[in-house]
Amino acid sequence: MSLLTLDNVHSYYGRIHALKGVSLTVEEGEIVTLIGANGAGKSTTLRTISGLLHPKQGRVLLEDHDIAHMNPHAIVNMGLGHVPEGRGIFPKLTVKENLEIGAFVIDDPLEVERRMEYAFELFPRLKERITQKGGTLSGGEQQMLATARGLMLNPRILMLDEPSMGLSPVLVELIFDIIKQMNEKGTTILLVEQNALMALSIAHRGYVLQTGEIVLSDTAANLKKNDMVKKAYLGIE
Repeated sequence: MSLLTLDNVHSYYGRIHALKGVSLTVEEGEIVTLIGANGAGKSTTLRTISGLLHPKQGRVLLEDHDIAHMNPHAIVNMGLGHVPEGRGIFPKLTVKENLEIGAFVIDDPLEVERRMEYAFELFPRLKERITQKGGTLSGGEQQMLATARGLMLNPRILMLDEPSMGLSPVLVELIFDIIKQMNEKGTTILLVEQNALMALSIAHRGYVLQTGEIVLSDTAANLKKNDMVKKAYLGIE
């Protein structure tokens, strides 16, 4: 049984048919990436999974539990984390306070502390800025904080939406290296990323979305060699 399954999912924004029968799976321990142009439905897919948008048709399964019409907080409690596009940190709160909010479902202070230390192990720069307000961090540091906050739940699966957006090439390399480390330490990851080459370089498998439909799925290695992917998303003629 897959850790996450979307089965013929149709999602709408009003009358706009945003997802048109999307089906995909994520196995435990994988990095799976969704690639596609702006407006293809990548973020909508993550919003549908996390309960911010309810599909009009289809199933969203976390193992054997259909979460398609559950509230977002209930889905979080089941172990699904979502780091949205745009980071969404609390700019007037400190790094520590942002991380503590990420662990809002945990009652044990020692467990919160243990998870914070794990976050600092992955993101040592955040530890150096633990008392600094989120809004004063650089763009790369804010992305680190958003990702670390998502990890505070110790999620079974972590969804990352455009983690490299607006970052310098050096920071993009760093963020992707950390994503790979998180996966190696046991976190299953569903990654939406405009930088298709970077995403496919760390993913195990990938799906290509076009106007709300999956048009291609394969191993990441095969997608990197696919002529359509090379031309449309990797800039290789």
